Amino acid sequence: MPRRIAIFGGSFNPPGNHHAAIAARLAAEFDEVRVIPCGPRPDKPVTGSVPPVYRAALADLVFGGLAKVAVDLSDFEQETFTRNHALQSRFEMQGEVWHVVGADLIAGGARGESLIQRTWEHGTELWQRANFAVLRRPGFDFDARNLPPHAREIDLLVDGASTEIRERLSRGQSVAGMLNARALAYIERYGLYRAPIPGNWARGTLENAKFFLQADTAIPKVRELSTPLAGRSVAAAEADFISVVGGDGAMLRSIREHWRARLPFFGINAGHMGFLLNSQEQTAGKFPPADVIFRQLPMLFLEFENESGQKRTAHGFNDAWLERATSQSAWLEVTVNNVRRIPKLVSDGALVATAAGSTAYARSMGASPLLADTPAWLLVGSNVLEPAHWRSALLSPDTTVEIRSLDPKNRPVEAFVDGLSMGRVVTLRARLSRAAAAELVFCASHDMAEKIAAIQFAA
Repeated sequence: MPRRIAIFGGSFNPPGNHHAAIAARLAAEFDEVRVIPCGPRPDKPVTGSVPPVYRAALADLVFGGLAKVAVDLSDFEQETFTRNHALQSRFEMQGEVWHVVGADLIAGGARGESLIQRTWEHGTELWQRANFAVLRRPGFDFDARNLPPHAREIDLLVDGASTEIRERLSRGQSVAGMLNARALAYIERYGLYRAPIPGNWARGTLENAKFFLQADTAIPKVRELSTPLAGRSVAAAEADFISVVGGDGAMLRSIREHWRARLPFFGINAGHMGFLLNSQEQTAGKFPPADVIFRQLPMLFLEFENESGQKRTAHGFNDAWLERATSQSAWLEVTVNNVRRIPKLVSDGALVATAAGSTAYARSMGASPLLADTPAWLLVGSNVLEPAHWRSALLSPDTTVEIRSLDPKNRPVEAFVDGLSMGRVVTLRARLSRAAAAELVFCASHDMAEKIAAIQFAA
């Protein structure tokens, strides 16, 4: 039997408990459920009421822990709305595709007047050949004669609406029972659906919160700092935040492994710089700390292409770069927003960095570090020979950068993301992600902003 895949698309703005109940119900009927939050839709302007990075986090918070359910963030990342016929083409090679629709969309189907037939792209064709899982909501008057040729009915016991959740949040009314606790805490933390522009940092507390400990106990200093915490650590699925003991590299590895869990990361520095972590002195008292600052920090979305034309994507938190793979200097072409800005960059390589990553390799290459909440990122050259005097550029959040090797055979370059090798490539394309972000937590007495100020004003 082919694998049966239920495609559950929607605005999910925000996703409520009723959406989670639907996904769980579908998981009982199908082998896999793909939840696909839609990107911008001209017919639904409300999809743009909250930036996609927050909607992506909410989708992961609500659906991420459900068995057989996977959240697909591609619409957010590509800033598009994928129509059902395109989803059919994308997933039909993986199994038997079932489109999940509400019963209201099939009303009038017997007369060829359903919304699917009249308003969907290729709707008439899909109606005849595609499979539909029709959700029957409580109290909805349903006529089975309107069903598509290939359909199955699924009764729901829970009803709800994102519209009502948004309205109640905007009026400051309780939505208890309509959202899960982690999603509600996230919404309250950043003022979603209440303020015109959501915040990217908030003051709060971790007091009495449960944590999942990540620590490489083979390192003596890490073992010393983590031993008192080990007995209190819980499984990641039960945790309220992730506690990382180590250096910046340990934090980057933890973010790479766990950012889709949408748990805040609280680091304890057992290394040297520890820019992404809290100092040992700050965490020597009560743990978890009561007074903290949460910072939601953007990640990079990266696309690589090798000489064979193969493409792969990745996300990075700090930085990504190309560097020469031989003794020969790299010859690179730099394009920004489809405009060729540097026809030939002769250097050891080039790097892009988020504001959070600007204190790492970007700083060592001569770039000035950015405040964590600066709405910008960096493009930096490494040991630049030509053009003379060029070192770095400040980029706006919506900028796209392409760095291409001009001579991949004689002057090959290797790509790295947060220190992890991606192998030899020809092209790197980079922008700030529209879906990926990580929450870092700092003791309020010595937040990331204070760390950057110390660097900027150091003697």
